[in-house]
Amino acid sequence: MSSSTARQARARALRAWKVLRANWHLGVTAFGGPPVHFKIFNDKFVKKTQWIDEQVFQELFSISQSLSGPASTKMLYCINLIRDGFAAAFISFLVWSLPGALGMFALSIGVANIDETLPRPVYALLSGLNSATVGVIALAAVELSHKAITDKLTRIVVFVSGAAGMLYNALWYFPVLMVVSGVATLVFDFRWLHRPVGAVLGLFRRRKPRRRGSEEEPVPPLEQELDERVPPASDLPTTSQDANKGTTAGGSTTSTAENEPRIIPKGIQLDFSWKTGTVIICTFFLSFIVAMVLRSVLPSPTPLLYRLFSNMYLAGTIIFGGGPVVIPLLREYVVAEGWVSPRDFLIGLALIQAFPGPNFNFAVFLGSLTAINNGYSSVAGALIAWVAIFSPGLILVHGTMGIWSAARNRRWVKSLLRGINAGAVGLIYTAVYRIFLVGYIDEGFQSGKSLGDDAWWVVIVATSYVGGRYFGVPAPAAIVLGAVMGLLRYAVVDA
Repeated sequence: MSSSTARQARARALRAWKVLRANWHLGVTAFGGPPVHFKIFNDKFVKKTQWIDEQVFQELFSISQSLSGPASTKMLYCINLIRDGFAAAFISFLVWSLPGALGMFALSIGVANIDETLPRPVYALLSGLNSATVGVIALAAVELSHKAITDKLTRIVVFVSGAAGMLYNALWYFPVLMVVSGVATLVFDFRWLHRPVGAVLGLFRRRKPRRRGSEEEPVPPLEQELDERVPPASDLPTTSQDANKGTTAGGSTTSTAENEPRIIPKGIQLDFSWKTGTVIICTFFLSFIVAMVLRSVLPSPTPLLYRLFSNMYLAGTIIFGGGPVVIPLLREYVVAEGWVSPRDFLIGLALIQAFPGPNFNFAVFLGSLTAINNGYSSVAGALIAWVAIFSPGLILVHGTMGIWSAARNRRWVKSLLRGINAGAVGLIYTAVYRIFLVGYIDEGFQSGKSLGDDAWWVVIVATSYVGGRYFGVPAPAAIVLGAVMGLLRYAVVDA
């Protein structure tokens, strides 16, 4: 082996070691679901290691939320992709997902062999886990809001998207909310409606008399106010960091495109162009069409494992908003098919909330139980479900990163992502609400009940929130504390 080859091998080994050292613990310590994961990633890769800056973090957050698939998994994949390339991204995905996937697989074997009715302390334990998780996610939503809200408009977008997400639930609804959020900031930043609205309202207002000797035309009050508050679109920052970088020492504002911070560290570049990214995305959609056509034309009865693959592949393709949205959809694709009982589904739902890593590992639990209940290998069912549900999101975000590298400096892209970011944060509050509605588990109901039905669970929610917010209690400790408080309730009330 030549000296140059040896140096290259050592360099690759060193880079692989750095990737493992930065990512290995995330798959076993990142509790609380996607909202909490984003906060963990910000602390790790923005503040501690400084692999990316705050602006890039916000852009990747918007991209991860606006594409289908597991949101936090896509973000971790992208961070490592732009840092060290595809190999690093793939390694980070494995160390991120495999610990939780193996744990959910082991639990599926146990759940398949338990009696129909669980002991009452187990129900109390699971309800306590769910309650603490709600508090942890609520805290993450508040902290992410501080970063997503850059002005009054984004504050309104966060509120409206969160409220709208609570009022209605459908597969198409959440992506539409994020698109509308992006369009709202785009229209506002480019001031497409400011002058028309000001002109219309000016017709109904008494125009101020022209000052004697002044040659200036009077300005409608609303338009004047907007002109004073809204900077020109070319000077509009996307984050507070942009605002600081877009101002010179003399106080004059310069174009943010000229002061754009680098995304990719010097000497490290994505090894594919926007054309390659487009080919990757088109190839994925071709594979998706083939999988769905085969699902329809294969002779009946279609092999169960292929139906499991196609259902999970479809779920991974059409789910927007990450883990909280995948739960009702997987119930439709697995429980409604008769593959997994409602009780086992609910147990898995409670367990995945308390597990580290991505919530999409819930598919491993369901795939294994599907295979066991129908006489197939549990390993085959778990592996098929794991590959099928993660592949769409990772392939799409990999292709999108090539396009993003070419398009990110465009002002309309930055403006659009600003709104998508705010809309996605609003939907985290929706996730808090929906998990709250089904977090109380007991023998008498198979689909969960609202935590508000018992004040004790609300106390656990508040305890985990206050502990993390004001006393620095880590998310894993808060979740364990919730489980202990659930058992304490059983000891006092039900024992």
